[in-house]
Amino acid sequence: MKNLILFSFCNSNYCWNFSFADKTPSREIILTRNAPAPIGPYSQGIKVGNTLYVAGQVGFTPEGKLDTSSVENECKQALNNVRAIVEAAGMSMQQVVKSTLYVTDLKNFSKINEVYGTYFLQNPPARETVQVAALPKGARFEISVVAVK
Repeated sequence: MKNLILFSFCNSNYCWNFSFADKTPSREIILTRNAPAPIGPYSQGIKVGNTLYVAGQVGFTPEGKLDTSSVENECKQALNNVRAIVEAAGMSMQQVVKSTLYVTDLKNFSKINEVYGTYFLQNPPARETVQVAALPKGARFEISVVAVK
């Protein structure tokens, strides 16, 4: 609880005292060196209460290199980045409830799906996959997730 709001109301016969606690959940910035640093004005993740929102991750290594030798390598690295952020928040990939995939070519869907499935073996999260014209720094795959503890 952050703030306590107090007030009184009185009429000619009675007085009532009221207090309300501000129950706004805390907002925690998640930042780990095991995922690439943000390349713009955003956070790797934001945890509000028991919910974690992970910013879109492309296949950059934590050192900022993008392996474009295959879409599978990009996908694996992006998912490793997501896992690092999720774990930095004290959560696991099993707690991911929603993911959004952005791809520059849906012809790569089966390759991406194969890699994706190795990170969510049981009860995979709800998901959508969207083809986009371009992604940051020439990446071909990006993923963002929401996890709930």
